[in-house]
Amino acid sequence: MLLGHPVLFKSHCYIDGRWVHSDSAASIAVTNPADQKVIGHVPMLDRPQIVSAVDAADRAFQSWRWVPQHKRSALLLRWHELIMRHQADLADILSLEQGKPLAESKGEIAYAGSFVEWFANEAKRLSGRTIPTHIDRAHLGTVMEPVGVAALITPWNFPVAMITRKAAAAIAAGCTVVVKPAHETPFSAIALAQLAEEAGFPAGVFNVVIGEPQMAMETLVSDMRVRAVSFTGSTRVGGLVARTAAQAGIKKLALELGGNAPFIVTEDADVEEAVRIAVGAKFQTSGQDCCAANRIFVARPAYERFVERYGEAVKALKVGSAFEANVDVGPLMHQAAFDATVARIDDARSRGARIVAGGKPHERGGWFYEPTVVADAEPGMRIYDEENFAPISAVCAFDTLDEVVTRANDTEHGLAAYVCATRIDTIFQLVRRLDFAMISVNGVKFTGAPIPFGGMKASGLGREGGAEGFEPFVETKYFCLGNLGLPLTSAA
Repeated sequence: MLLGHPVLFKSHCYIDGRWVHSDSAASIAVTNPADQKVIGHVPMLDRPQIVSAVDAADRAFQSWRWVPQHKRSALLLRWHELIMRHQADLADILSLEQGKPLAESKGEIAYAGSFVEWFANEAKRLSGRTIPTHIDRAHLGTVMEPVGVAALITPWNFPVAMITRKAAAAIAAGCTVVVKPAHETPFSAIALAQLAEEAGFPAGVFNVVIGEPQMAMETLVSDMRVRAVSFTGSTRVGGLVARTAAQAGIKKLALELGGNAPFIVTEDADVEEAVRIAVGAKFQTSGQDCCAANRIFVARPAYERFVERYGEAVKALKVGSAFEANVDVGPLMHQAAFDATVARIDDARSRGARIVAGGKPHERGGWFYEPTVVADAEPGMRIYDEENFAPISAVCAFDTLDEVVTRANDTEHGLAAYVCATRIDTIFQLVRRLDFAMISVNGVKFTGAPIPFGGMKASGLGREGGAEGFEPFVETKYFCLGNLGLPLTSAA
């Protein structure tokens, strides 16, 4: 891989402004999902080294919290400028270790940069308020205080954007951070650390550690100096993070967890437009997206036409490695994901579902799977009941709005939902009745720096992005200034 800025590809962790190896010399191989070839090794830190990252972040917090907001903003804007200057290199690294098509990787870098820019500017507006007093001779108000050290635990499907969405908010608020990326995609996090160093971040403000996943999580989350934990990943692991945090005392906790997104096509919808939207909502990141359309419900009068057109569109998707031209769908991330995909399709087929497109491992071999459409999916089928982190799609018919609302809500998850409809009364009814925190109507794109991203039910706690993105990293401190020498009010 030839990079314009070669120092972005490093095999080190980053602690207290220094590049470090593992004290035990342990390392882990990182592979390209497209061909399973090793692209590099990264150190697996032991527990004392991870604790040293918390030490560094805690020391740095004592001064960083008092840095004026406009100066924190300037450093973040410098980081943003470097991220966008090296967008092509960062996208190459991302595609190499994650496997997503290069065009999607470039889009993710821009998306990641947008969070840095957003929170850099919002930092200058992070303020408290004056409260009208009810106490004689007193002045009441609030200030926003940074909570302290934040542990940021991020996934492999969006290895750049999930870091910046958390870190930019925390750093803008005056916190310091320790990032633990997924061990499948560490090089993207390391590249961000390199650019943070070039931007002039003080030592200890931004740290990146890699270690055995459960040990690293427990070390960070159980440390009493870590006052905020932000985690993105599966609902199962999110539960482990929450339990570990609870055992360590009370701390701020933000969880962005799994999804089982319904995609509802009503009788009045434009079927051709619904097909286009469904393809985008399902197959970006090769379906490995917590917001991906997981269960597609189509009104019965439009069902067969939708299935036919959707199947044709999915068959036209190009499968390939990230660096091939015009690729739509890349490989699955690892063998476990591939095996689970095979098992889900075999289960659906055995239960009587129709395979309209795909339905088997791709002829390229490895971890590639054909983009697949399964029609007549029903509850009890794994492809219907489970979150499918794969390019496989379940479609079924419905007869009434009451029915589809009940079926859509029949899941522990509550992250994202999609609606394709034209009648405004139908749209508003679905928006209000669906138990999902984010609902996209007649479109694929709905996320971005200004919006509060997060889930309901088992899909998480808290929000990332938007003004709400500061919440996990700040405390509201109230003050009452009494005996100010103001005139006494008249007795009633």
